[in-house]
Amino acid sequence: MRTALGFRAHSGWAAVVAAGGTVDAPHVLERRRIVIADPDMPGSRQPYHAATELPLTLATDLVRKAIESSRALALEAIDATWRTLRSRGHEVAGCAVLTGSGKPLPELEKILASHALIHTAEGALFREALLWAARECGLRAACVSEKGLDSEALRRLGTLGKAIGPPWTQDQKYAALAALVTLRDPWR
Repeated sequence: MRTALGFRAHSGWAAVVAAGGTVDAPHVLERRRIVIADPDMPGSRQPYHAATELPLTLATDLVRKAIESSRALALEAIDATWRTLRSRGHEVAGCAVLTGSGKPLPELEKILASHALIHTAEGALFREALLWAARECGLRAACVSEKGLDSEALRRLGTLGKAIGPPWTQDQKYAALAALVTLRDPWR
């Protein structure tokens, strides 16, 4: 079956759903929570928050290390998921990462001066780590705006949870819909 991966990222982790079919006839093949922030690395879940009290050179180093670590963890998780699906005979056509507003971020010094930008930058860090890792695995990767998801399709997917069992939270529904949208209208 032709499938896509959908991701909904949070601080240090993401929900991933492998889905095939259509919104009207979806097939959920895999769903899990992946860790994309090293629990042994201080500040990795919220590196911009951790960097606020540091001199700019140390803050830059902390954020860079957090990005590298998150990319490595995302790569490991996506590669494992992709290999599992392939071993079951599924073609992974690509992936979709849910995004927010998509406004470009300023340089680090300005980010650290604004609590709102700190939160925005942390969200972007984890989404970008997933996109980078998917491309490193040779997968096509698309950004799907969370605000652009069809509420009726989400409602229909909500009923799928009864058939497949938990976990089937908003994270899984959104990730599944992102994957299905990408299969229907790939890499817009």
